[in-house]
Amino acid sequence: MGIDLPLVWVMIIGLSVMMYVIMDGFDLGIGILFPFIKNREHRDTMVNTVAPVWDGNETWLVLGGAGLMAAFPKAYAILLSAFYVPLLLMLAGLIWRGVSFEFRFKANEEHKPFWDKAFMTGSVVAAFFQGVVLGAFINGVDVSEDTNVAESVMSWLTPFSIFTGFGVVIGYALLGSTWLILKTEGRLQRTMIRITRPIMFSVVGLFVIVSIWTPLTHPAIASRWFSLPNLWFFLPVPILVLASTYFIVKTLKDDPKTGPFIWSLVLMFLGYSGFAISVWPNIVPPNISIWSAAAPPQSLGFTLVGALVIIPLILGYSAWAYYVFRGKVRPGDAYH
Repeated sequence: MGIDLPLVWVMIIGLSVMMYVIMDGFDLGIGILFPFIKNREHRDTMVNTVAPVWDGNETWLVLGGAGLMAAFPKAYAILLSAFYVPLLLMLAGLIWRGVSFEFRFKANEEHKPFWDKAFMTGSVVAAFFQGVVLGAFINGVDVSEDTNVAESVMSWLTPFSIFTGFGVVIGYALLGSTWLILKTEGRLQRTMIRITRPIMFSVVGLFVIVSIWTPLTHPAIASRWFSLPNLWFFLPVPILVLASTYFIVKTLKDDPKTGPFIWSLVLMFLGYSGFAISVWPNIVPPNISIWSAAAPPQSLGFTLVGALVIIPLILGYSAWAYYVFRGKVRPGDAYH
């Protein structure tokens, strides 16, 4: 029995996207939380918690996009043609956020407020349009039979995709606040503890709305959710969401450390797993499967060798960076 190369590759791409959501989610969340923090020293501390690692986090986004192009060129062409606009706006937000990240530390007192606003705006725009792409992907893409690309470049603009855009912004805010609980102390940490609870309940509320909205508007997804044996895979998700919510509330009490962040990661993973169950086995919903969109086996095997080399390297240097810069970040710790 041979290796199912399309399945291996979709797992690699899925891992890359999940790692990006987790690792870039909390540093985008820091920018999203800027409006809640007016103290400049606290804002500097917030940014310093991710200063050594933030650009490395985006490696996973590059890996996921490159993997999609190499392993599923048909899906890459369709999705890129369908989501040109939100993807370009997302990249613009990431670039603007990256520029402001560097400039806000080097600007004089007169210009620092501008770069603070730029950092916040870039973070919100990038997160929002990631959520828009997520919602548009769930809605599916109408493909032209003549050109084998999306029929419309504006099909992504729907109430559902706008809603999921705001949902991702709030989800990243949760990751950001729990990350700051882990990495800071004193008044800034207490502020994060105070705002995490309402953010978390907002995230759970968004999960509930999406869980009702999605099957009502997409009968194929409803069939995947509620038919056997898929139901047995999906049934634990809402139960585990409730359990994660309980443990976040519990670990926020007293002197929280790693608990809120770990359980918020579990919450995001559960949302991600629900998304995967909803679209499986399609790589371009509603009806293009991973096998029909896959590149030739020779291409999949050749590129897999490179992926199996590069993924351990990314995991290794990421783990080393987080290990080296472990511990609390205190006011006055400098970024150069």
